[in-house]
Amino acid sequence: MTPSRSIKLFGTEQPVGATTVLSAGALRATLEAGNLRYITVAGKEALRAIAFLVRDRNWGTYNADISNLSIAQDQDGFEVTYDAVCKDASQALAYSARIVGRPDGTLTFAAKGEALTDFVTNRTGFVVLHPLDGVVGHPVRVEHTDGRIVDSRFPEQVDPACPFQDIRALSHEIMPGVTVTCRMEGDAFEMEDHRNWMDASYKTYVRPLALPWPYTIARGEPIDQKVTLKLEGRPAAAAGGAAASGEQATVTVGGRSGTAMPAIGLAVPAEHAAAALEKADMIRRLGPAFLVCHFDPRKGHGRAEMATFARLGEATGAELVLEAVVPCLDAEGRPTADPAVLRRDIAAIRDAAAGVAFARVAVSPACDLKCTLPGSTFPPAPGWAELIEAARDAFPGTSVGGGMFSYFTELNRKRPPAGLLDFICHTGSPIVHAGDDVSVTETLESLPSIFGSVRAFGGGKPYWVFPTAISMRDNPYGAAPAENPGNIRQAMNRVDPRERGLLGAAWYAGFLAHAARAGVDAVTLGAVAGPAGVVYVRQDHAQPWFDEARPPAMPTYFVVAGHAAMRGSAVLDTMSSRPRDIQALAVIHDNATTLWLANLTGQDRRVTVEGVSGQATARILDESTFEAACRDPATLPEIGVDPRAIGLAPYAVAQIRFG
Repeated sequence: MTPSRSIKLFGTEQPVGATTVLSAGALRATLEAGNLRYITVAGKEALRAIAFLVRDRNWGTYNADISNLSIAQDQDGFEVTYDAVCKDASQALAYSARIVGRPDGTLTFAAKGEALTDFVTNRTGFVVLHPLDGVVGHPVRVEHTDGRIVDSRFPEQVDPACPFQDIRALSHEIMPGVTVTCRMEGDAFEMEDHRNWMDASYKTYVRPLALPWPYTIARGEPIDQKVTLKLEGRPAAAAGGAAASGEQATVTVGGRSGTAMPAIGLAVPAEHAAAALEKADMIRRLGPAFLVCHFDPRKGHGRAEMATFARLGEATGAELVLEAVVPCLDAEGRPTADPAVLRRDIAAIRDAAAGVAFARVAVSPACDLKCTLPGSTFPPAPGWAELIEAARDAFPGTSVGGGMFSYFTELNRKRPPAGLLDFICHTGSPIVHAGDDVSVTETLESLPSIFGSVRAFGGGKPYWVFPTAISMRDNPYGAAPAENPGNIRQAMNRVDPRERGLLGAAWYAGFLAHAARAGVDAVTLGAVAGPAGVVYVRQDHAQPWFDEARPPAMPTYFVVAGHAAMRGSAVLDTMSSRPRDIQALAVIHDNATTLWLANLTGQDRRVTVEGVSGQATARILDESTFEAACRDPATLPEIGVDPRAIGLAPYAVAQIRFG
């Protein structure tokens, strides 16, 4: 059986959403699923997106059912109209949208609608995204709803709270002499630093978080909102040619950057550890430096799970790292800071781990697995010092760390005292807010800001990225991640199909490129088994083609194994002329230069490599080698390539050796 192209690329047969490029003078935007992204003026990105979104009580985003779509374009600009319904089995909301662009650069996006039933939501309305490039740390003028105008700057480090509130309009310069103003009407808006969740933007959204949520839009209650974009100044003409279209990229390799390739490890979800034992030989050959073993007594984890962790460590040769959730619950099941409860719970974890050699231990109170909004009171929990002291007493001589087993967002909002921990950690997922392919790959743009922020407040301690994958293992913002019986792309998927596709492998390669350049000490990417597993194990969810063919590996295996083998290698400076499309990582490994390239787009790309000489050979993971990489990653063929013109198919990953 041969997998379809869609299965190779995305792990799902769900079609890629159609897009339409809209143009009006120097203004361009891409229409996708009824919303706008990549709004540019003379080729310069002004806004990342304008979207009308409807979210449920768990922050899941509805996929709008669009009808009566009309798209008209002529010399006077463009106009788009459509009707949409967002619904599930219990509730529904309908709205009509109108999008108009004019040659003078004016853009309006209006939405009017009503709830067809009482509609419970955490947010319904417009979201505006400002991009990062040319915006981070730059000036912005904020007009508030009371008419006040304040000059400020977009945050440099990731802001844990809301940098701007009560917003009516935002103005910023996109090129010398050209300013764009984005005006939002119909409700009060505020901004959050979207980089907290690995999104590559600053997000301005409707309805302040200080108001109660979820809230109910009563049946028949109207919705009327509008976003308007206006230009001041005359933009220069956009550059043309292949480079402007994104087909060509140049990667320049420089000297030693001063950082080293991080240690690479895999997550061990307790519920999948036994299944992973059956594939221990494949995991051993991948060569992970460590395995992060998740242990949560609230789920009934105990001695049996610890024993399985120990057997997996022995079978794979990897160091074991314990990720221990400390319940810290009183007799009624409520969070508590009671020192006696902390000592009791830590002692229970210690006793369950008796005889298991953990090289490192990280601890977190259970309540910190859930989000606490800025301005809210954190639930009762032991202080950082008491928590770490108790863990050190229970595991003497072992490196003890912590941070957040949820996302960087939660770590940024509850930062540990500098220097207290032996290492600092957090996890990540790129599908918290959006589930489409472009949004997933865009998240990599946020990583320099995240890594830099942790370094700034981490007290110089080793920085460990804990279990990170496309699939969400937990949901800090709702009851649980979204189940995915249809095997589709959607935000907050517990099981995301792209873990099994080339897009997932390219995203992993891009993540590791950023982590290595930033000097992160260790990265836990993917898992031994489960939704983010790098080896094939039959699951409780369908895995198209894999369940029939049963190959030993997922395509991500090739990427993780190849990077794990370079641990400690000197990282070289690299620069991609189109980092959104092509990510690159170069290291000195075995006395030669190894360059990894990842195509983060769904189109063919041609790459020219500069700054490195010698004969080049490559192992390329793409559509043509997908099956071979899954059946035996070690035998992926090595071919000669011309560094002046390296072709990369959609979501391809290339490992290139020079020398």
